[in-house]
Amino acid sequence: MLNGVGLLIILLCVFGSFMWSGGKMDIVLHALPHEMLAIAGAAIGAFVVSNSMATIKLAGKGLLRSFKGGRWTDADYRDLLTLLYSLLSTFKKKGAIGIEPHLDVPKESPIFSRYPRLLADHHLVDFICDYLRMMTMNFEDPHQIAEAMENDIDKHHHEELAPQHALQQMADGLPAIGIVAAVLGVIKTMGSIDQPTEVLGAMIGGALMGTFLGVLLAYCLVGPLAAKLLETIDADGKAFAVVKAAIVAHAQGIPTQVAIEIARRAAPSAKSPTFQQLETVIEEAKNELSAVPA
Repeated sequence: MLNGVGLLIILLCVFGSFMWSGGKMDIVLHALPHEMLAIAGAAIGAFVVSNSMATIKLAGKGLLRSFKGGRWTDADYRDLLTLLYSLLSTFKKKGAIGIEPHLDVPKESPIFSRYPRLLADHHLVDFICDYLRMMTMNFEDPHQIAEAMENDIDKHHHEELAPQHALQQMADGLPAIGIVAAVLGVIKTMGSIDQPTEVLGAMIGGALMGTFLGVLLAYCLVGPLAAKLLETIDADGKAFAVVKAAIVAHAQGIPTQVAIEIARRAAPSAKSPTFQQLETVIEEAKNELSAVPA
């Protein structure tokens, strides 16, 4: 919604100011189809040449993601902290035997199944399960766990950024592609040098549309969408930092509720539950845990 509003503002202000100053839209509309074909076609072709099929598919999903924005809400962070409390409490009280059934098949776990939105994020669920499972194998050195988790987070973030980098490269190249289209228009104009001045003027105006469109698409469409995707990826990645904070604190022998409070402070300030809100949901989680079969 917000992206659509921004694009509408761009179009209204750019073309509105052009018309207000006496510009003739008929020249723009005449040149727009073939100039757009040249620029968009060359940009898409270069995008295909410079990226793998996997990155191309992810870029398509990334464009949709940039319009939707980050998926994590206040409730999601509250649920994540509650989930971590339930898992770490179970681990502390029942040991490896008690926690392994929840890690082996999370979809069938009575703890995970209470949070369907979190369970749908398989990257996050795998991250949680893998490190808790490693801790059942006596991998409990807090420094080693912190380093391993940080490396995994960096790798995941790098992979997530691949479509964003591809879109940003396209944005960087669009002004030059616009110049290519403009040069073709100038060549066409030079081939009609014997035409009247008004005809040549319209042809030169059409040629300049290439430069205009290249710059407009780069800095008012593709570039902003790439920036929005970067922001979205960074925002969604904060959940991994919350998980890391909780598990590392647990490995250090810190009481479970304190470990969750440390993890709460790793969540984005705008979406993190308050201390009182977290305390309330943890009390509810304690009651639910008591109902889970041993």
